[in-house]
Amino acid sequence: MKIFKIYSLIIVLFLSLSLFNIAHADCNISDKSALKGKDLAGCDLQNADLRDVVLTNANLEGANLKGAVLSGAYLNGANLKSANLRDADLIRARLQGANLVGAVLVYADLKGSNLEGAFLMGAQLLDADLKDAYLKGADLSNADLRGTYLKGANLIYVRLTGARLKYATWVDGRKCASKSIGECL
Repeated sequence: MKIFKIYSLIIVLFLSLSLFNIAHADCNISDKSALKGKDLAGCDLQNADLRDVVLTNANLEGANLKGAVLSGAYLNGANLKSANLRDADLIRARLQGANLVGAVLVYADLKGSNLEGAFLMGAQLLDADLKDAYLKGADLSNADLRGTYLKGANLIYVRLTGARLKYATWVDGRKCASKSIGECL
């Protein structure tokens, strides 16, 4: 019976360590050339300098990228679901087809970024700067765009169902009314 308990304890310990390693992605970003497709889910990358880095198809789900510099970064097809990108610099970033569902982009700078076909359902973009951004075919359903700057942005085929646009600056420079939901009134 004692041998059974010892083996059981060893198995439990082994499984615990295995699950710990699976749940914690390798958050090492020192080799900027090896980040394409990398699993960085849940990593704390606050204030990281990732300008012009290739993160195509990378998994950044739930990652903390608050204040990170991602200007010119390639994030095409990246999974940024529920990521914290508050105050992030995403100027001219390439985010075509990226998953930003539920992401926090409050005060994020996305000037001139390419978000064609991106998924931003339920994303928080309060006071974000999307001047001249390319959002063709993006889904912003139920996104919070209050106070967002959209002047010059390309919103062709963009889905805005339920999106809150209170006091957003629209593509033509006018301010959206306080009751603007799904369209700029």
